[in-house]
Amino acid sequence: MLEILRPDREPRQAPDAGAGAAGDAAPTPMMAQFLEIKERHADCLLFYRMGDFYELFFDDAVEASAALGITLTRRGKHLGADIPMAGVPVVSSDDYLQKLIGLGYRVAVCEQVEDPAEARKRGAKSVVRRDVVRLVTPGTITEETLLEPGRPNYLMCVSRVGGAAGSYAIAWTDLSTGLFRIAPSGADQIAADVLAMEPSEVVIADTLAGDEALGPLMSRLGRRLRFEPSVLFDGATAAERLCRFFGVSTLDAFGAFGRAELSAGAALLAYLARTQLKAHPPLSAPRRVEAGSYLRIDPATRASLELTRTVSGKRQGSLLAAIDRCLTGAGARLLGARLALPLTDAAAIHARQDSVALLAGAGTLRKRLREGLKGLPDIDRALSRLGLDRGGPRDLGALAEGLRRADAIAAELAGSDLDAELAEALQALAAAPRDLAVRLSETLADDLPLQRRDGGFVRAGASTELDETRGLRDHSRRVVAELQARYAGETGIRSLKVKHNNVLGYFVEVPEAQGPALLAGGAFHHRQTLASATRFSTPELADLEARITEAGARALAIELGLFAELREAVLAEIDAIRRLSDALAAIDVSAGLAELAVASDWVRPVVDGSLAFFVECGRHPVVEAALKAAGGQSFVANDCDLSPPNGVSGKAGSAGAIWLITGPNMGGKSTFLRQNALIAVLAQIGAFVPASSARIGVVDRLFSRVGASDDLAEGRSTFMVEMVETAAILNQATERTLVVLDEIGRGTSTYDGLSIAFAAVEHLHEVNRARALFATHFHEMTALAGRLKRLRNATVRVKEWEGEVIFLHEVTAGVADRSYGVQVARLAGLPPAVVERARQILAELERAAQGEKRTAFLDDLPLFSQAAKALPPATSPALDALKAIDPDALSPREALEALYRLKGLATAKS
Repeated sequence: MLEILRPDREPRQAPDAGAGAAGDAAPTPMMAQFLEIKERHADCLLFYRMGDFYELFFDDAVEASAALGITLTRRGKHLGADIPMAGVPVVSSDDYLQKLIGLGYRVAVCEQVEDPAEARKRGAKSVVRRDVVRLVTPGTITEETLLEPGRPNYLMCVSRVGGAAGSYAIAWTDLSTGLFRIAPSGADQIAADVLAMEPSEVVIADTLAGDEALGPLMSRLGRRLRFEPSVLFDGATAAERLCRFFGVSTLDAFGAFGRAELSAGAALLAYLARTQLKAHPPLSAPRRVEAGSYLRIDPATRASLELTRTVSGKRQGSLLAAIDRCLTGAGARLLGARLALPLTDAAAIHARQDSVALLAGAGTLRKRLREGLKGLPDIDRALSRLGLDRGGPRDLGALAEGLRRADAIAAELAGSDLDAELAEALQALAAAPRDLAVRLSETLADDLPLQRRDGGFVRAGASTELDETRGLRDHSRRVVAELQARYAGETGIRSLKVKHNNVLGYFVEVPEAQGPALLAGGAFHHRQTLASATRFSTPELADLEARITEAGARALAIELGLFAELREAVLAEIDAIRRLSDALAAIDVSAGLAELAVASDWVRPVVDGSLAFFVECGRHPVVEAALKAAGGQSFVANDCDLSPPNGVSGKAGSAGAIWLITGPNMGGKSTFLRQNALIAVLAQIGAFVPASSARIGVVDRLFSRVGASDDLAEGRSTFMVEMVETAAILNQATERTLVVLDEIGRGTSTYDGLSIAFAAVEHLHEVNRARALFATHFHEMTALAGRLKRLRNATVRVKEWEGEVIFLHEVTAGVADRSYGVQVARLAGLPPAVVERARQILAELERAAQGEKRTAFLDDLPLFSQAAKALPPATSPALDALKAIDPDALSPREALEALYRLKGLATAKS
């Protein structure tokens, strides 16, 4: 492999080059260094810097070669065997890191930590010192190329204090933005709380490997889970460690944290210290998330409703994708965070709604704000990279641009009558460090390189010293020519020349006859006498030579010094910049939701502390968007009222209604169920909803069990999964809960399933007293409306026309007369013989007397094979011709002729 090597880099070479092949030969110094570093990071792939490549050796090389599809070579020997080796170029290492992190690997990045020139001082064969500068794990990446702009990258720690019945807590951070949150949890809620945030990496103490409450969580996390020594979670020193990190004497200003919460927070900081090594992450102060402040949504419900990702794991097709109109990465992340934790405080919800309502009604302001937000740099992530000292000139440029744009957005808001949330955002924008913005703009060049080591990012005129150094570096010939002209003028020797060679460097040369005169002046020092010329030097020329030689390195050093000064200035204003970034994100979310509301004709729901749940002309936000995208087909809107029959108060004794919904498959029951659950979620994140009006009493928990799935890895059948999820609902639902259930009991025998469905509805009505939508094909259950006062029957309308079933997708009061399953089977493409046989069996079932054994009729039916032979052909010319006739349009004579034609067709076919 041919390479062009930089002069300050070691050449890429086999680590054991020159080593003997004997089995007991000692490793070369370079291989000894590699093995020592690898031993300290045995659980990571070691990216070992050699010149312009990161090399991997031994098992690391074999694994990386298979994972990345790179060439595996063998160079040198160790203990008598060839050393497997693979490498990736440093300049494109981010692409390889992204793939490895996606596969769940941890990577230790080992860099040169001294100048090769210093190593050479110790001897010609001395090895440049290297050490691991960071551990790259799924939850700790900050590189822009490795992250999705609109998706947070959470690292989370889970802690338990006490025994199996102890208290749990979680702490999570997005290292790429500095966010830091801590929340209490419980054994019955820990899995839901963790999975709600979709963390990239979860750290748990190794002593909790057998924790029963964490079992379901561990099975779902897979490679995202990491066990660490329990010392990281030491609760006795947790508060002290948190105080030390944030430089405070007490945590009282941050909130009242329990022991488990302190343990989780301190463990998070300890894990960051392990992975970031000497870097000090610029985290925001920890904020406590109160346990009852958000809507509880379990993992099964999140998956069923496809809040952030579809069942197949894609973002497209989810609720988040349908409502995301944000123009910035920070705004998209904030919207996702709100969707993960919808609010339960009506006042806080109203504050968000006010902001959306104001911008929905102020079209000009909304348009100008969105124009200002479009293309806004990601301030949070640039700030975090700078804080970790991984930032580059473009991160400084992003901050300069962000601060400049924030001024323009603040000017747009300043002249408007604002709600409380936008007024708070304006206050944060007005407090932006304008002096810093000016300094960044005046110092940074217009075209910025990616890496600071590339130089050229400081604007001309920003530093006199840098300009002079660059002048020497870039215009050395002109500088030498100017010096030559000055010397010629001062000495009167017009033939004087300033020249350069590799032996003498720069020197002054004059004809031999002029040499004595120049020497007599005392300013010039003799260097060399030739046959026709004499050469001299001067202190000024020697200094110029040194400055020219060092000008390139000096120019870069000056730029790096200016970069460090700018970085320190930015970090000194980190709190103000973060508040500004948060304000811009909040404006982006409100403006985006307002844009969505206006474009899609959504309305502001009334959200209060009652038990009301009334939606007029509600629509499914994702399905409606898909229909419009597919060609403008309209969505059939439906009402839903689960409010208490005797009012909507939230007083003790009140309870919501239950709708028992029957109707055919494909009629839209599941869509109706899901759309009302999604409307509740949208209302409680402060968004408008797809309806003509809505009133939502705050929901504390949301449960949705729609569709069938199994968990074969855990040995659970579809029915078992159904029962586990139903059990969670019946054990946890309260009168403030919204429950959405579809087809409970269908995974077992008819009588068993019907019995379970009956009992579940009765429990929801009498014990849980929750607001619920319950869809079923057990038509026998409709009789419950006669004795459960808050249960109402509803059905999905269909219409039959000439043997065809037309689904109207309308939900109305009443009971379905049948399920139309055979018709749906025919639409699905079942063979005609199977469809006809099903019709025969269905007819016999419907004629069977109440209480008669359901299989007795099978003795009287012909065998399936015989019935199939008796079926009419799949197509009939006579029937087709008959269908084409319009009797009302025929004269008596034409009718008679048509009859004869039909007879002829039937005779010919037989």
